[in-house]
Amino acid sequence: MSVPRLSVVVPVYQSADMLRECLQAIAASSLDAGARELIVVDDGSQDDSGVVAGQFADRVLRVHDGPRGPASARNLGATHARGEVLVFVDADVVVSQTALEQLDELFTRDPGLTAAFGAYDTSPRDPGVVSQYRNLLHHFVHTQHAGPAVTFWSGLGAVRRRAFLDAGGFDARRFPRPECEDIELGYRLSDRGARMLIVPSVQGTHLKRWTLQGMLRTDLTARAIPWMHLLLQRRGRPAMRVLNVSQTERWLTALIGVACGAVLAAALLADVRWLWLAIICIVCVLLGNARLLGWFVQTRGVRFAVRAAGLRLLFYVVSGAGALVALLTHHRQPSWPEPEPLPASPVPLLQSTDHAPA
Repeated sequence: MSVPRLSVVVPVYQSADMLRECLQAIAASSLDAGARELIVVDDGSQDDSGVVAGQFADRVLRVHDGPRGPASARNLGATHARGEVLVFVDADVVVSQTALEQLDELFTRDPGLTAAFGAYDTSPRDPGVVSQYRNLLHHFVHTQHAGPAVTFWSGLGAVRRRAFLDAGGFDARRFPRPECEDIELGYRLSDRGARMLIVPSVQGTHLKRWTLQGMLRTDLTARAIPWMHLLLQRRGRPAMRVLNVSQTERWLTALIGVACGAVLAAALLADVRWLWLAIICIVCVLLGNARLLGWFVQTRGVRFAVRAAGLRLLFYVVSGAGALVALLTHHRQPSWPEPEPLPASPVPLLQSTDHAPA
């Protein structure tokens, strides 16, 4: 049996419908089937995710005491992989027809490349304003930061298997649920001298439906707080300009904090003059997002851009609140040791089944 160059690992939990579309897209990839294998890790689903996986995957790994979380699922899939390069794809992402071929060519052409990841495309499936905003923002940020990276994204990202295993993979102990486990992995890879790239032309369509409540909860509890804890833990290490935590973004978050304080002062002191300070701060934040908002106008029109501006302001409020919570609670956080290297051979924790893809 020939050894594939790429091992595509898809973790799934209770997402049979989206998983079908995800796996159909991988099966339709322009990359030759002999150059890739598909491993699906069913993290204890009670729906038909395992059945769907069996129709497409070369191997289905079932976690019978799950869910253990996507970090653990990806790690387990990686230990069963045979390819030199691991490609992680979320179960709610439909990769473009050329995405895997692009990644294969990238790693073949550049032996010194450790990891690379792409971006969501500009056609998210859900038509709602929050879903459109969330995914277009992701596309814009990754496009603006194309090139060298010091972090990682597991929605559609690839990493050399040896480097991944040696680094200990995703920190499944620290992140038993979806949070910023891919960002933390990217930091560790960067610390080890890895060279990583953001390649926004490698794209996938996001199927997830975002609600306002879900977005705010995710931004607070799964992003802002754990990410700030991670940054605090890394104090003393070389500074990194990383996507949403650049110095500019920190200043904009601080301005929104001042605006919130000014509104509170206006209410407590019954002095509307404080509102002018709030307005000035908000205008400065919007000006700081002028390029993004202008792009929203071009892609979705003025009405959408106005709504997106409101969502952007809410993002800074939540980010600031999350940072404050993290600062106040960081002393209670355990000192997380770096993960031990993962075994290069399959671990006997899963029941696995091999399939000839349908």
